[in-house]
Amino acid sequence: MHSVSVRAPWEGACSSLKSSRNHEHFLARDSRPHRVRCGVAEPSGKPAPFGQITRYNDNILDKAFIALFRRKMEANLGKTSKMQGYEGFVDVSKKIMQGRTAVEQRAVVRDVLLSLLPPGAPAQFRKLFPPTKWSAEFNAAVTVPFFQWLVGPAELMEIEVNGVKQMSGVKITKCRYLENSGCVGMCVNMCKIPTQDFFTNEFGLPLTMTPNFEDMSCEMFYGQSPPPIEEDPALKQPCFLNMCSIAPPQSTACPKLQQVAQEISLTEA
Repeated sequence: MHSVSVRAPWEGACSSLKSSRNHEHFLARDSRPHRVRCGVAEPSGKPAPFGQITRYNDNILDKAFIALFRRKMEANLGKTSKMQGYEGFVDVSKKIMQGRTAVEQRAVVRDVLLSLLPPGAPAQFRKLFPPTKWSAEFNAAVTVPFFQWLVGPAELMEIEVNGVKQMSGVKITKCRYLENSGCVGMCVNMCKIPTQDFFTNEFGLPLTMTPNFEDMSCEMFYGQSPPPIEEDPALKQPCFLNMCSIAPPQSTACPKLQQVAQEISLTEA
């Protein structure tokens, strides 16, 4: 799968969200796919290097989305966090993982996502966006400007699905959720798998997410069905030893991901 030079259809979308003079907003104009960067407060305008947490200047809309997701998660959890902003959002996610199996964690995420939508929304989505090339490309285009508050800067890229080239790929430069949590298990159990399942099973639009744990980037492939959980290489990913407080000194896979593998084994037994 290779990216090509293309003009992002959502060029300038972030400018409508700008709420302060300090809010970063620009579009890279070079031979690479155009990318829209919102809120990054680093002097370079790019996410911080691996091992460092990127600073963001969240605008009013960013903060509203963060607060909305957090309230829905707290309502499901029955607990809150003393931390503020995006850090508080991530802290609530960590609390959801505590004392819950991987299956239960994913069920909470599904319930939270459904609670954000009006009744009957998944059925309406299926009617409006059947699993076609156009639907995949449209949802990829929407993801780039409107979900940067959650995952950070992203760009469209061309991918190949069933032999057809289409602009339905999204490359996340450095995932904000992963770098703030520092937890491989949270990435897979609370984001990757439930998001894939939600789009594929609730919305009927296949989605595959492939995180890169070496640089914290992530690729999203709209229109491509995800692999069976038991075959997903992400389950074999070890912890970030210098970031995770529960990381075993010698482990071939994150303990929370080993739990997923054990649940799969019990299901198949």
